[in-house]
Amino acid sequence: MQKVVFDCDNTMGVKGKDVDDGLTLLYLLGRDDIELLGVTTTFGNSTIDIVHENTANMFKELNIKNIPLYKGTEDKSKRISPASEFLVNIVNKYPNEITILATGSLTNLYGAYKIDNDFFKKVKNIVLMGGITKPLIINGKNLDELNFSSDNEACYKVLTSGAEITIMTGHICLQAFVEKEEFYETIESKDLNIYKYIKEKTTNWFDSVMEEFGINGFYNWDIVAGVYITHPQLFDKNIENVVSTVEDLKTGYLKITNSSNKGYKINIPTEIKDIDKFNEIIFKAWENVNF
Repeated sequence: MQKVVFDCDNTMGVKGKDVDDGLTLLYLLGRDDIELLGVTTTFGNSTIDIVHENTANMFKELNIKNIPLYKGTEDKSKRISPASEFLVNIVNKYPNEITILATGSLTNLYGAYKIDNDFFKKVKNIVLMGGITKPLIINGKNLDELNFSSDNEACYKVLTSGAEITIMTGHICLQAFVEKEEFYETIESKDLNIYKYIKEKTTNWFDSVMEEFGINGFYNWDIVAGVYITHPQLFDKNIENVVSTVEDLKTGYLKITNSSNKGYKINIPTEIKDIDKFNEIIFKAWENVNF
């Protein structure tokens, strides 16, 4: 049983906003090998107020009562918040046992470090979704990086912390494409409340992606990082020497060097080895969510 804290910018169900954080939360809830010890909210997909209110509403809709939810700060000008305080408390309670899954700006993690300079030494590992190593192109359109660039200083502090870190970049997440027709075929094949809930919350996002990119589906970004926690064997191990500066991270750019004597070592997988198995694991976890 893995102890996990999910730090996210969940906007699932907010019109015109991404659904991947919410789908990742459902994935974690549906895994019997994950003990979700808490959820902390951060800005990124939207403002902290919208993200936190949306996540609190999701907790009510799913009747989640046994998992604490803490709000992060509104921007990077003041990083200490109830979310960062919770992160410090939980890693002190379970030193070297907590996996932090962070899928938005990394402000809360930096805030935790500011409270306790030994914070990163007490974390088991950190799994991130974010960053690019080259232009991120979707149907001919360049997509700006969001998560790391939202608070580049916090990102730099996390990446250089010495913690064991795995990053799922935007590039590997492009392999997790959800085709609309196939998605609906699957969730309509069983009369499950959770599938009805997912359909209700994702319909507008399919429309938004079609309008912006002209594709009939969406990329399930954050859930790639969630699946990595439970099934690392589905991914290649790719340790890179990253030399990104704070300035580089303003665009989320992960600058990699071939020199083993420079930078900081981070696992940056490049391949989902079996995409059919990957999707099978996700749907099976969702089906386990009862409310």
